[in-house]
Amino acid sequence: MHLGKITLVGVGLLGGSLGLAVQRRGLTGEVFGWVRRAASVDECLKLGVAGTVTRNVATAVEGADWIILCSPIGRMRSLMTDLLPFVKPDAIITDVGSVKASVVDELEPLATSVGAHFIGSHPMTGSEKSGVAAARADLFEGAVCVITPTARTPRLVVERVTQLWTAVGSQVVSLSPDRHDDLVGRSSHLPHVAAAGLANYILSPVHPAEQARLCAGGFRDTTRIAAGSPEMWRDIALANRRHLSRVLGVYLEDLAEFRRALDEGDAAWVEEFFANAKTRRDAWAQNQESREGPSEHRRDAV
Repeated sequence: MHLGKITLVGVGLLGGSLGLAVQRRGLTGEVFGWVRRAASVDECLKLGVAGTVTRNVATAVEGADWIILCSPIGRMRSLMTDLLPFVKPDAIITDVGSVKASVVDELEPLATSVGAHFIGSHPMTGSEKSGVAAARADLFEGAVCVITPTARTPRLVVERVTQLWTAVGSQVVSLSPDRHDDLVGRSSHLPHVAAAGLANYILSPVHPAEQARLCAGGFRDTTRIAAGSPEMWRDIALANRRHLSRVLGVYLEDLAEFRRALDEGDAAWVEEFFANAKTRRDAWAQNQESREGPSEHRRDAV
């Protein structure tokens, strides 16, 4: 597969990793990166994530066969509007965002208006670390990447986007935008809210100073993802608020049921709660390892 010119709009962890991945695999000799800050130009060039890095949107986008939006979800519409005058017909535009329905609804018509094609993508990989300095060429290897075509997406575009993510090592799953948002609201967005809630509560300054000293491995592992970008997670939570609010309500009901059993001293119920969790978690981990390899080599979904 040869990509032609690929433009990364926003070059952070995911954008930088994609730039490294396509170059390492010889998929293109033309990787352009668009960034906002002058300092980012030098950093991206030093790290080799793109051959050309610019703050000029016309230079970055003109003639691009592929445009990958790697910015926070809240900025995508304005960025798309800025780059549209320079998009060539039949260019494929996709993104790496964690919410799809609102993004597809906004961006697909804009792309169509200039004869280009937009299809949503969500590589389920990442890190609590942000920025291009954390980029790595193997970030997508073994990760699931969801693509979200609509009834208006040409079959050839679906095939090309599938080939792109497969070529960098991902396992592609096709879902409708709303189905994607429902599922990741449960498996990705809810855990981030839970981790942030634990970090806010347990490390609150209202607790004694000794509290933080007693936070060991369990706390560290459970709250690691709370170190992610607040701006990014603000945008994700608000963009997927319909699904996230619903699953958060169900989760709170489950916790309320646990509290009831605890208050009543219902040992059998409490043990079954932990036993079910262990059985389900062990089965999931075993299935993941059989498909992706040992856990230390896997990346964390966003």
